Amino acid sequence: MQWRAGDPSLPASVCSVPCRMGERKKIVKGVPCCWHCERCEGYHFQASEFSCELCPYEQRPDANRTGCQNIPIIKLEWHSPWAVIPVFISMLGIITTTFVIVTFVRYNETPIVRASGREMSYVLLTGIFLCYAITFLMIAAPDVGVCSFRRIFLGLGMCFSYAALLTKTNRIHRIFEQGKKSVSAPRFISPASQLVITFSLISMQLLGVFVWFAVDPPHTFVDYGEQRTQDPAAARGVLKCDISDLSLICSLGYSILLMVTCTVYAIKTRGVPETFNEAKPIGFTMYTTCIIWLAFIPIFFGTAQSAERMYIQTTTLTISLSLSASVSLGMLYMPKVYVIIFHPEQNIPKRKRSFKAIVTAATMSSKLQKGGDRPNGEVKTELCESMETNTSSTKTTYVSYSNHAI
Repeated sequence: MQWRAGDPSLPASVCSVPCRMGERKKIVKGVPCCWHCERCEGYHFQASEFSCELCPYEQRPDANRTGCQNIPIIKLEWHSPWAVIPVFISMLGIITTTFVIVTFVRYNETPIVRASGREMSYVLLTGIFLCYAITFLMIAAPDVGVCSFRRIFLGLGMCFSYAALLTKTNRIHRIFEQGKKSVSAPRFISPASQLVITFSLISMQLLGVFVWFAVDPPHTFVDYGEQRTQDPAAARGVLKCDISDLSLICSLGYSILLMVTCTVYAIKTRGVPETFNEAKPIGFTMYTTCIIWLAFIPIFFGTAQSAERMYIQTTTLTISLSLSASVSLGMLYMPKVYVIIFHPEQNIPKRKRSFKAIVTAATMSSKLQKGGDRPNGEVKTELCESMETNTSSTKTTYVSYSNHAI
């Protein structure tokens, strides 16, 4: 017999061929001896000749799809580009902050350091240092110890910084509000009082962290859902600390509340003469910081469904903390360090002013700003009357401005 096609081989006399590995037999309806080969797709493997089964959640099919194997576990590595940039910024910030602290300690008794409020400055610089240092904890391999320190220090650096700034701005506000009513200084403006207020605010953050420890002890887990791609070969489990987005917001929420409150006080004290305090630099610091965190929120939560979520969120959070610290360091302390090192001739005691003189100057400045919409004569008359009243007063209480350094 000769076949028309000229092929000498005999045609197959079976209705179905054997299935390959990773394929199951699907019987043809009405023809028991015939079947179709159907590949096990997705996270399924060939469990038997006629069935595919789903691998356990933490596993994926092997290369032949005849069994399951564990999904590889990953974490943020130090050599990753997502980690290199935050670490570089953090290292630069830590070096700069250390330099500022050393400079302040060395020139601790000079007028510029004294006028900046030494005690509060060291508290604020500690907070700035912690904001930079948290980057290393966020990138370190998660374990119970690292997770514990993350919980403690994640919001603590911001809390130190903004508790100190809030206490400063509140003090400025109270001094000049009190000055409109009386020449006597308000209560709780001494360095010791300011430290008590600041650490009282910080203790609230620590109390919240300890409650968090009691309710939900720190631990690690592997998140297999974050990078569970359609292709099982690309699936990865992500080793994480058990800190949810809600827990993160609660941890940072108190510090953000301090930041917003400090911004409100910065707005209230924006009319105070900059000759006498740091109200304006603090104001610029808070406005810039608010912009940074307003940009952080949509980036952080907008990537919740991304396969790169761990990398994007960690990088965004650490860079936001470092930028916030850099703004405070650059606007509040670098100008002082510049004068101390390069222009020591300017680091001399200023002329002492009475508390009443300081407040009078602030009041006059405020009235001049408000007089833009009034007739010139009305503003002039009001200022002259105020000056006459202050001049005719027989009671003069002098408070050295150097003792009320902001």
